[in-house]
Amino acid sequence: MTDFDELKNDLLLRVARPGRYLPEYHLAKGNHDFFACCRSPEIASTLTLQPVDRYEGLIDAAIIFSDILVIPQAMGMTVEMLDKKGPHFPNPLQSPTDGQYEELMARRVDVGKELDYVCQAITMTRRKLKGRVPLYGFCGAPWTLLCYMVEGGGSKLFVQVKTWIYKYPNESKQLLQKIAELCVEYLALQVKAGAQIVQVFDSWAAELSPTSFKNFSLPYLRYISHHLPLRLKEMKLDDVPMVIFAKGAWYALDDLCDSGYQVVGLDWLQDPAEAVRIARGRVILQGNADPGVLYG
Repeated sequence: MTDFDELKNDLLLRVARPGRYLPEYHLAKGNHDFFACCRSPEIASTLTLQPVDRYEGLIDAAIIFSDILVIPQAMGMTVEMLDKKGPHFPNPLQSPTDGQYEELMARRVDVGKELDYVCQAITMTRRKLKGRVPLYGFCGAPWTLLCYMVEGGGSKLFVQVKTWIYKYPNESKQLLQKIAELCVEYLALQVKAGAQIVQVFDSWAAELSPTSFKNFSLPYLRYISHHLPLRLKEMKLDDVPMVIFAKGAWYALDDLCDSGYQVVGLDWLQDPAEAVRIARGRVILQGNADPGVLYG
């Protein structure tokens, strides 16, 4: 792995996400659309560093400017970021016999080639940080990515993806497994590029019942946590801490504490004292801040 400056701050408490609230964000972004910014290592690096520079001394870690939906893009799906609407798939998955599903399952994805721009941004950013704070890499959890790939974007009811998992459970699990394998390779390449900690975002975990979570999310989260260290060993790289954040899955905290991750992120719906009782020291807990306080 590339030599980098020694880390001067090993506190992983307040992570700076690049934000559109910063005026310098809009200057650096210019006329580029969101994914164009992601695909430009220089722009992505600049946007990653902006909150670290602006709030120096208040930020304990940086997270690379990117998006969880770069994996579906690498798989061959078109993803757009629409202004005031968010991510949009013009051609979402319809059924296992729609032709696109078969193509996705058959396609061999060269993660290193398709997502090299993310790795370049990580290396560039790690050098610019000069050890001030650690750098996070990340990916979306298989369940959350499946939601977007089937729903075509965000949703209130998630009718389409719930139809998939209950009507086509085997095909859903096969695709979830393929996504999990891509996540492992993607995270390993981020570590090789310089990421010092990685996080898996299961943003739509709350859409699953406890039983469905155990069937359609948890096995693939565990696959990632088990196989990433093995892949890093194959690449002769040291392990890095792994964080899982399953938003809204308060019911699964006990399982998440045994899912192979060193850190479990909490959302603001969980009582931290109760979370500590459930965790019993098995993992580090982080998060729990209600973003709504910023409106006050």
